[in-house]
Amino acid sequence: MMDWLLFGIFIFLMLTGVPLAVAMGLAGVAVVAVADLGMMSLPTNVYTGIAKYPLMAIPVFVIAGLIFEKAGVAATIVRFASALVGQRRGSLAIVAILVAMILGGISGSGPADSAAVGAVMLPSMLKAGYPRSFTAGVIAAAGSTDILIPPSIAFVIYSLLVPQASVPALFAAGMIPGILSGLTLILVAWWLSVKNNFEAEPAEPRPPFWRSLKEAGWGLLAPVIILGGMRSGFFTPTEAAVVAVFYGLVVGMVIYRTLKWKDVYLVLIESAEISSVILTVVALASVFAWGSNTLGTFDHLAATLLGTGLSEIPMLLSIQLLLLIAGMFLDAISIYFIFLPLLIPIAMHFNWDLVWFGVIITMNMALGQFHPPLGVNLMVTCRMAGVSMESTVPWVLWMVAAMAGTMFLVTFVPELALWLPRHLGYL
Repeated sequence: MMDWLLFGIFIFLMLTGVPLAVAMGLAGVAVVAVADLGMMSLPTNVYTGIAKYPLMAIPVFVIAGLIFEKAGVAATIVRFASALVGQRRGSLAIVAILVAMILGGISGSGPADSAAVGAVMLPSMLKAGYPRSFTAGVIAAAGSTDILIPPSIAFVIYSLLVPQASVPALFAAGMIPGILSGLTLILVAWWLSVKNNFEAEPAEPRPPFWRSLKEAGWGLLAPVIILGGMRSGFFTPTEAAVVAVFYGLVVGMVIYRTLKWKDVYLVLIESAEISSVILTVVALASVFAWGSNTLGTFDHLAATLLGTGLSEIPMLLSIQLLLLIAGMFLDAISIYFIFLPLLIPIAMHFNWDLVWFGVIITMNMALGQFHPPLGVNLMVTCRMAGVSMESTVPWVLWMVAAMAGTMFLVTFVPELALWLPRHLGYL
């Protein structure tokens, strides 16, 4: 009865338009009150839900991403990518995806990097004749690779919920799937550009290669410092975020001299707003998670699913379909808190590697970031391009299909995710 009450209240609140985080929190509070689980324990659970050392990496990586954006690093990387790709049909779409992949190695936030890439690439792509809806779709899809390519905020949260999967192992496991996803999107964007005769004439001359490489060098060095420092053991993922912030400040204020103290103040304000939203979701979701765990709700559901007699492959495909549908309506953090307590016992029953499982779940979350009707990346880029989300559907569905294909490839070839962490000694 309590299980039905928990999900019934949550679904009712969600359908009435209550924000997802608030709906999870209120559902958890209601069940705690009705089941007499101890209302006085709620403040402690909210606090312990966010008072975790690895969570410190989230606001600091957000600050790092915003600093690099304000410092103009994205623009230098765009020029370098343009010099690398050259002048050909679809070159600007390819550049947008490459730039998003590189920026993913700095901040790990899909919406933030979609906004950064959109600010630089939208004017150029529109000038070259790309449709606004296509441009918004490409940039949103490109930004989704950022939660796979380390450092990744999504992997940090997954590691908190699944302690058996360490952050370094998840970061390493996401590298190859993230790159494969980006390459797949590049092929689709190029094909659509050629098919529809986009960018028939180059909008701007090709930048000099060596000069653009020199200008972009400081930005390109950032992922090397962040990931290399973690691999060498010089600092933890949380400390890596702090290093990224200070490196970005040096690049922006001393080397490029495009970042002023006023800009730093604005970055701190914006990062506080973004981080507070993320941590509020985590805090309220922890109430939902604590109530459900105390009641054993997800153990009951997992036992029910395992009792259906589905074998390993049908169960895995069912989970993928469930997450794909959920990703159309829920944000990544909410999906983690709602579904992981259900899915981890199933994964352990089938002896699935929890690092690999985290990668394929996160690939589902990446799909959800640019899949209508609630893709957060797509919301950002559509607002920037001044188009409706519906107008992007004919283009976005091709990209969704392409990334889904990559996701199923990683699903059935686990070594694509596990080879690198094993090679680096994390598994």
